[in-house]
Amino acid sequence: MRDVILAAVLLWLMIKAMRQPWIGIMGWTWVSVMNPHSFSWALHTLPVAAAMAGSTFIGILASKEKLNYFATSETTVLMLFMLWMCITLPFSFFFDKSFDLWVRVMKIDFMILVALAVLYSRRHIMALTWVLAGSLGFYGVKGGIFTLATGGSYRVWGPSGSYIDGNNEVALALVMTIPLIRFLQLNTPGKWMHRGLSAAMLLCAASALGSQSRGALVAIAAMALLMWWRGNKKFQMGLIFVVLGVALITFMPDTWTERMSTIKTYDQDSSAGGRINAWWMAFNLATHNFFGGGFMVSTSSLFALYAPDPLDVHAAHSIYFMVLGEHGFVGLFLFLLLWFFVWRSAGRLYRDGRKKPETQWMSDLGAMCQVSLVGYLVGGAFLSLSYYDLPYNILILVVLTCRLMDGKVKDTAPATPALTASLA
Repeated sequence: MRDVILAAVLLWLMIKAMRQPWIGIMGWTWVSVMNPHSFSWALHTLPVAAAMAGSTFIGILASKEKLNYFATSETTVLMLFMLWMCITLPFSFFFDKSFDLWVRVMKIDFMILVALAVLYSRRHIMALTWVLAGSLGFYGVKGGIFTLATGGSYRVWGPSGSYIDGNNEVALALVMTIPLIRFLQLNTPGKWMHRGLSAAMLLCAASALGSQSRGALVAIAAMALLMWWRGNKKFQMGLIFVVLGVALITFMPDTWTERMSTIKTYDQDSSAGGRINAWWMAFNLATHNFFGGGFMVSTSSLFALYAPDPLDVHAAHSIYFMVLGEHGFVGLFLFLLLWFFVWRSAGRLYRDGRKKPETQWMSDLGAMCQVSLVGYLVGGAFLSLSYYDLPYNILILVVLTCRLMDGKVKDTAPATPALTASLA
């Protein structure tokens, strides 16, 4: 029955996408971020994402609506980063393995550009936020309930076969999702909806802690600090954060506390030592190879050449050193420049959106996107999620909202806050 329902939903989305390509973008995002077909016995091996993308392209060709081609600082740097990854590909040490991941990354980035050309209205922005929050919030609520039910004795893991299948990766994704849920709470009417979204945020936080990811704990702390700094009622908000934080941490078992305490003694931790060794390997590799080593450089042969400890082979576990090792200093510069521009635009939304009541939602979105980016940029320093979809979808939200605020597109679609109303 589950397979039948899921297949029917996916088929319905594909049919709708052929008439309204923006719905295809929502379907692609849902499939790409959540991997719902992984829950199906019959669909998990099928190219569902490719089928959704194909339906969207048919809709683009058949639709009478014009695509919104435009260039911003963010889109220009993203395309330059994509171009640089194409340039570095032939110089990969392991071309076959690099090519497979290159194809995957190019698909994600290309669909990000397609989404920027198709989406334009507040309804589209709200719908995309609901899709992102709902897709990852599902795992957050599920993992949070599991953590509470087991007393935090077992780790929370992400969906198998996805970018976030590891405990560290799913934790960071959930940390980044919490601000998006908060934005929806601020801009969605209804007492019970507010309570439900509050529960979702708490369960996502519990799930992130239940993953026993030290990077996620640091990311949560950084996000909470920014949210407190941006809040109007600092004393009340600070008190709430402290009470909730103490309650969740007290609930966790001693094994969790012992693991988190190793943050202070990272120099004595073998895992942390392995990461630092991998960071030096990436730095040395980029120093000796202008184009980097290509994708998939965590191999014994390259560690033997460039690592301080050639026998301690680890993945970089850092978005920064991952890009540095794979695409050199030019790639790292473009990667950092991209997120600098996204951060700057989100900050402009936060400041300028407060000037008018009708644009307050833009200010809320800019603020929460910055909070989410803090989680990514801080937590990502310890995780290999350089090409994960979610940050690039936040780029979409920021860029599209800036265009709306600047009056560069005419919002002809009605502003409906809920995804269900958007798809009606």
